[in-house]
Amino acid sequence: MSDTPKSAFDPNPPRRNFYGRRHGKTLRQSQKGYLSEDLGELRPRGITVQDNPDRRPIDPAAIFGDDRPIWLEVGFGGGEHMVHMAARYPGIGIIGCEPFINGVAMLLGKIRNAGVSNVSVHPGDARDLMDVLPDASISRAFLNYPDPWPKARHHRRRFVTPEHLVPLARVMKPGAEFRVATDIPDYMRQTLEEVPLAGFDLVEDTPAAWDDWLSTRYEQKALREGRVPHYATFRRRG
Repeated sequence: MSDTPKSAFDPNPPRRNFYGRRHGKTLRQSQKGYLSEDLGELRPRGITVQDNPDRRPIDPAAIFGDDRPIWLEVGFGGGEHMVHMAARYPGIGIIGCEPFINGVAMLLGKIRNAGVSNVSVHPGDARDLMDVLPDASISRAFLNYPDPWPKARHHRRRFVTPEHLVPLARVMKPGAEFRVATDIPDYMRQTLEEVPLAGFDLVEDTPAAWDDWLSTRYEQKALREGRVPHYATFRRRG
């Protein structure tokens, strides 16, 4: 097997169906610079099938250089929430997963501007990361304004299905918190049905955001269009 390093962003990863967008409008020159200059250092190793075909478990402590608590954000969008959490809680490490390369570029710019160093960026499917994380290695997870897949025949593509939730439950510590924010009532309905079945207890289901919440651009768009945000907190069963 060749020792040539793999690309930090693989537009055609193998093995799994992926239904979301990977590319949007043309990147600005500054965003291309973030991707070429910053992503390599921030990207966790051994996540993709190309880099780790045998799917050997990784050592999460190696990502941040110590045994700090590790949080996970699935689909970080433009990265506002992830950078906010990293700045507010400098003693944790937060890994963000996002296959949409425009969002990755936006996040990298925010990381530069904020000067946070406790972040790691996987520019791909969260399932590939969860494949290689050890059991009970994540202390908190976030799912903020995920793709709603509104058509009934597409509901199986949502993150809140066993294909995603069972691996998520495996990698989360007993007692770890899982937060879900959405403005789509049917998405929250499915969340409240499916997440407990995967090994979580519902702590709170409320229209009030968490005390440390940062409203994202997706939430602001929902509010402008008259949709009501909703927030659910779950705890991994021990």
